[in-house]
Amino acid sequence: MKKYKNYALLGLFVASALLGCKKQDDNNDDNTTQLVGIQGKWQSSKANVAPLLVTLFQIDSIYAEFKTNNTYEVKQWNKNGVQLPTLSGTYTQTKSNVGNIWTIRVEQTQPSALISEGIFEITGNTMKYEIVQTQPDIQAVPPTPQGGFGSTNGGALGQANVQTYVRVP
Repeated sequence: MKKYKNYALLGLFVASALLGCKKQDDNNDDNTTQLVGIQGKWQSSKANVAPLLVTLFQIDSIYAEFKTNNTYEVKQWNKNGVQLPTLSGTYTQTKSNVGNIWTIRVEQTQPSALISEGIFEITGNTMKYEIVQTQPDIQAVPPTPQGGFGSTNGGALGQANVQTYVRVP
């Protein structure tokens, strides 16, 4: 009887050890974080920058990092090579039911507090991105997955607010 009791205790120990050693769902075999959606580092420059940003703010290039802890940081440079204030805050992303389009909401905290909403789609290492400020209200209507890219303000801006990013290491 004592022999069976020891086997039962050993079995309970092994079972609890196996249950306690669950493989991390967010890591690859090489212990790197599995990126989801927009997560990662992105760069947009020259002709890839949304024409609206070039016209209104003379933006030449943008470097954005969307971290796995749902924070982000965006650095921008103008046509003269001057770095503009860094934008940072938090974001949420949701996969839509339209193709590979996701929705995104960014809550910027620096250099000023505002909320922007938009959409993005990633194909390989390239991302299409369209977003507008919604709070404080500037009378902009965010794009929708159903409307597709160019649907900001009901399509009134066409492709002027759409930009392309390339994933960078």
